[in-house]
Amino acid sequence: MTANPAATASATDIERHIGSRVAALRGGRSLTQEQLAEAIGVTKGYVSKIENGHIVPPIGTLVKIAHALQVEVTEFLKASGDGYEDAASIVRVDERQPAVRGASAFGYDYISLAHKKRHKHMEPFLFSFPTDISTDVRFEHEGEEFLFILSGRVEWEMIMDGESKKWVLETGDSLYFESRIPHRGRGLGANAKALIVIYTPA
Repeated sequence: MTANPAATASATDIERHIGSRVAALRGGRSLTQEQLAEAIGVTKGYVSKIENGHIVPPIGTLVKIAHALQVEVTEFLKASGDGYEDAASIVRVDERQPAVRGASAFGYDYISLAHKKRHKHMEPFLFSFPTDISTDVRFEHEGEEFLFILSGRVEWEMIMDGESKKWVLETGDSLYFESRIPHRGRGLGANAKALIVIYTPA
């Protein structure tokens, strides 16, 4: 099996790649960092850190950036020259892109599973959960998500009606929820992985 360059690239290389893509797409739409920051609800400094490759934002923030720039999330992940497919898209195991490690220092790692397909409304990812979440951070964005636990156990938390609700999800369990509800998860032990599919309305 051919090694996947994305899977072996350093986190710094991936951060720089995503940052340069965000900067290029933002510039192509004649938006300032301030305008993009305002559109996604973050500071100009945060956008600057993304574009300079200092941080990789979590999926929820990438979704917001994609919506603001009117592109698909995978526009930030694909390498130049990557081909697109229309009616059907097959991504072989050695073609997955990219492995983003420790996104935004929150420890969430994810791999895009459908970067070849264009004009899609779903974004599927292979997702690895950290066992420790050092900061009180939760994610929220427009759309819906489907979560299927592939291995390990996950403690899942959502803020509903102002209260924290927690569940333990076992291997084979699944969850469908509205992404606007603040949410996060952590692995209960090593090797907690899930298939996550994010649906964002056009």
